[in-house]
Amino acid sequence: MNIVLIVFYLVILVVIITVHEFSHAWMAHTLGDLTAKREGRLTLNPLAHIDPFLTLILPISLILLGSPVVFGAAKPVPFNPYAVKYGKFGAALVAFAGPLSNLLMAVFVGLILRFFSLGIPSGAINFLTIFVVINIAFFVFNMIPIPPLDGSRLLYAIAPPALADAMDRFERFGIIALFLILFIAFPVILPFIQTVVVFFEKIIIGI
Repeated sequence: MNIVLIVFYLVILVVIITVHEFSHAWMAHTLGDLTAKREGRLTLNPLAHIDPFLTLILPISLILLGSPVVFGAAKPVPFNPYAVKYGKFGAALVAFAGPLSNLLMAVFVGLILRFFSLGIPSGAINFLTIFVVINIAFFVFNMIPIPPLDGSRLLYAIAPPALADAMDRFERFGIIALFLILFIAFPVILPFIQTVVVFFEKIIIGI
């Protein structure tokens, strides 16, 4: 793969992950939880959010292996769900703030491409298009209601106790369990994500 394209992906990944995690921290702080601020996560400094393996090594490895899906993540923003206003609904707002930031970035840049692309160099258009697509993919992926993805926190807010307990038990296995589920369900999940991403891309960019 072209080294320039790899650099494009990494720059975009660092930017959107930083904004994503900052949005979690900002919403938690707004709702009364000071944990993220005390931990130095209420910042747009990428160094506060980057995980060397998940943010850099993993996506680079996937790109070099020719994976159809390039995945990356940051250090999770810590927050106390008992400290935020509105209880479990406040916790859901904290979770949703991350994916929402990705969707808003995609819409903002996508509208620029849709209405003001004339005169923009082709290289910049390619970069901005990739930026939009990756943001949409992050939004869609993170909204899957499987712990520890953000969508699970929205499900927690309305889940009956039995389902919430089952999700708690699953979440104890952490990201390893998530990777296992995604690997098993990959043939089903990938087409779904691709379909939804293309749907949003057509709406936002108009192609």
